[in-house]
Amino acid sequence: MNKAASLQRFLFVTDSGRWLDILRLGLGLQVILFAWSLRPDWQSLFGQERGGQVSRLLIEAVLSGNSSLTPRLGWLINAGQFTGLSDTAILWIIWSALFCSGGLLFVGLWPRFVSIASWLLYLATVKSGVLFSYGVDNFTITGLFYLMIAPVSRSPWLAGKQSNTSLRTRERLGFHRRILQLHLCIVYFFAGFSKCFASGWWNGDNIWGALTRPPFNVLTPEFLLHFESLFVLLGTFVCLVETGYPIFIWPRKTRGLWLLLIIVMHLGIGLTMGLYLFAWIMITLNLSAFGAELFPGEGWILDRPRLFRPHIVAPSGRG
Repeated sequence: MNKAASLQRFLFVTDSGRWLDILRLGLGLQVILFAWSLRPDWQSLFGQERGGQVSRLLIEAVLSGNSSLTPRLGWLINAGQFTGLSDTAILWIIWSALFCSGGLLFVGLWPRFVSIASWLLYLATVKSGVLFSYGVDNFTITGLFYLMIAPVSRSPWLAGKQSNTSLRTRERLGFHRRILQLHLCIVYFFAGFSKCFASGWWNGDNIWGALTRPPFNVLTPEFLLHFESLFVLLGTFVCLVETGYPIFIWPRKTRGLWLLLIIVMHLGIGLTMGLYLFAWIMITLNLSAFGAELFPGEGWILDRPRLFRPHIVAPSGRG
């Protein structure tokens, strides 16, 4: 009985929901940057120009064989054809909706509806272009899913005044955050555990290979040779940080340090390999899961009702 009560206290810890605001802000910017990065090639990838239509139809045909329920752009294009619009126009409408959904997420308007729409649009885009997708898309879809199912209050932009969050809602917020925390611990532990059994991480070969493999070779081999002696240290650093994540991220004494180490690792990956969106989504997930308490409280950007209007303190009658 005590174990069950302890487990319940662990899973349903009360939470203010600040982590959800960090997640919403980070994912909103992520969706905006993702859509903007696809804008120059949007029609080429999914339209009729330069064989894009054939590629998309082929990918979606293979996708249908694996799962007929997975969202794809073909559904939206077929639905849009009833309006009499061309495929090109429909695709641009879809792109605009994806881009705007990221903006609406960022400012916090209609969070429930927009998070669902963002998840569906992002998932449909990624699945219809699975040949150019990679790990960043899986983590972004995961983050949008957490945002979609987590409890949200009515948008403060529309409500005018944010109501007090009930105890039940705070417990649900804590439960969803706890699942995200456990999710990240599992991801990092098994990623680091598998690296520990690959000799290439201990001697630096995998670091060299990752930094020189196209299209991630942002830095030239001539430049990297000046830092060849650091590759063993960097490979060891990655193995230890990832494997030790579920051990050192929980205690408050080591949480700040390990959060800093994991952020530095992802910043390094983003800057040296050009994986900027991957670095951003991983930093966003980590800050949401374990870093919400590190941010200021009153008057910061996360206090959404006060973002565009000054805070007015009502007289309380107490000294």
